[in-house]
Amino acid sequence: MRMKHRNPMLRVLLSLLITAVLGALYFYIAIPAINLQSDTFYVFVVVLCVIYMVVSHTLGGGSKEKKQGASKEKQTILEPDGKGGLRVNKASLRHQKNRVKDKGLLSVPGVIIALCVVMCLVGAVISAVLFHPTAYYNLLDVETGDFAEDVTEISYNKIPMLDADSAVQLGKRAMGSISQNSDLVSQFEVSDNYTQINCKGNPVRVSPLEYDNIIKWFNNRSDGLPGYIVVNMVTQEAKLVQLDEGIKYSTCEHFNRNLHRYLRFNYPTFMFGDVNFEVDEEGTPYWVCSRVVKTIGLFGGEDIKGAVLVNGITGECQYYEEVPNWVDRVYNADTIINQYNYHGSLVNGWINSWLGQKGVTATTEGYNYIALNDDVYMYTGVTSAGSDQSNVGFVLVNQRTKEAKYYNVTGAEEYSAMSSAEGAVQHLKYSATFPLLLNISDQPTYFMALKDSAQLVKMYAMVNVKDYQITATGNTVAACQKAYEEMLVENGVTTESKADEEEVNQRTVSGVVLEIRSAVIDGNTWYYLRLKGEDVDDTVYYSISAAKYKDAIILSKGDHVTITYAPGKEKILAADKVERK
Repeated sequence: MRMKHRNPMLRVLLSLLITAVLGALYFYIAIPAINLQSDTFYVFVVVLCVIYMVVSHTLGGGSKEKKQGASKEKQTILEPDGKGGLRVNKASLRHQKNRVKDKGLLSVPGVIIALCVVMCLVGAVISAVLFHPTAYYNLLDVETGDFAEDVTEISYNKIPMLDADSAVQLGKRAMGSISQNSDLVSQFEVSDNYTQINCKGNPVRVSPLEYDNIIKWFNNRSDGLPGYIVVNMVTQEAKLVQLDEGIKYSTCEHFNRNLHRYLRFNYPTFMFGDVNFEVDEEGTPYWVCSRVVKTIGLFGGEDIKGAVLVNGITGECQYYEEVPNWVDRVYNADTIINQYNYHGSLVNGWINSWLGQKGVTATTEGYNYIALNDDVYMYTGVTSAGSDQSNVGFVLVNQRTKEAKYYNVTGAEEYSAMSSAEGAVQHLKYSATFPLLLNISDQPTYFMALKDSAQLVKMYAMVNVKDYQITATGNTVAACQKAYEEMLVENGVTTESKADEEEVNQRTVSGVVLEIRSAVIDGNTWYYLRLKGEDVDDTVYYSISAAKYKDAIILSKGDHVTITYAPGKEKILAADKVERK
């Protein structure tokens, strides 16, 4: 039933009060940024205006009977005075004045809505690329780099072997294997949002646990999330890191501890982009929340200006324009790619980007990450306008500082290289991961893992960027590199193979088998040999699969063997070859 308030001021005050309450509820749910450059701000203002208009209209009546009564009163503003003349009907006159005031009050929010629409339209126009081609071109400062000098050859224990999908599968298996803590498994699950970082010099992907559902959140919210998953991208080991004190602030929380709401209340004017989960060198969980700014016109030139770091356990937060060095990901891949595409398309002006397209370039579909100098770089190929199956170069962009370098290397685009690698093992029906870019013998080389249908890595492939017909595969990275370098020599790309001179960091060790252990991993039987000898470190195990070295099943303690392996600091080293004497 509609309420009728004859006092316009009372109706306005009551309408404003109800609007404030409902608007606060909307703000709490939608958490818009109070910022003229944010589209969510204009939506919030329009919602407030609509709420006020609906509430004011409801409180003011408006029934059919009222309208009919108003029409009658309007016709009787002048009434007979009983003396043959006319007089003013004061009640009708007062009613008409109130109606005028009501229309005036309701027109204010209408004007505000119109101003919001105009602001958005004008803002979009003045931010258009047409009017600021140079500014858009300069969003990303790209230098030309020397590939052999900038991208040094990295050791095997630094090459990420997994992609995001494989990391997700390993994380789920690691969570499911925690049989000693059934409560943990039943109450939580692993988030699929993995962030690739460098942790203590190793490329890893990390992901927090999540509440399985809202009921389990209610039961466990006081303690928080008990830990996070770490997937080593080299060894393919996934483990759960359990914390002494749980993660209280996260994206899966509700109410005030929800990370997005917590950020909005602490930084009401900030616009935020990606929120990434990272851990510092001590293993403390943090949320790295990138701050988005618009640098061209009102809505154009989206860029990142620092980040807010939120301690997931305590909620302590601080904004940094220059983030600490341990942080690996501030700029997301989509922002970097959009900025490079502006840079590549506007190299000779806006008109040329549409018509002549002289010198116009764009990124290829897909990207990957590589660790260089304790930072994580995003890699993507670059192709010319209208190009189909080839790249004219590629870019590496630091995800913390946005330092970007372009390398002029023509060759196959990534998906052609993936097809070439899959074709080399087509009888096994393996699928290739999106490639990494490595320096092998000073040659730009696509490196990718070959996975089975269960997303498990089975083999490795290397494809020459300049000539994707040069494709090598192997069961280990060392074997793959050896075969690849031999193919480079055979095809006249290089004059000598580093593998032949053992410059791929392979070593040999001879001794007596002191201990043999075995384990079945992903359906393959692996043997771990510990040797004893004059120059042998008897604390190190050498691993080799029976699929690669069938005689491993008949090795016994006391056998004298020579093992070829890739050196490292780990206590388990991958063997490339075992010879029994």
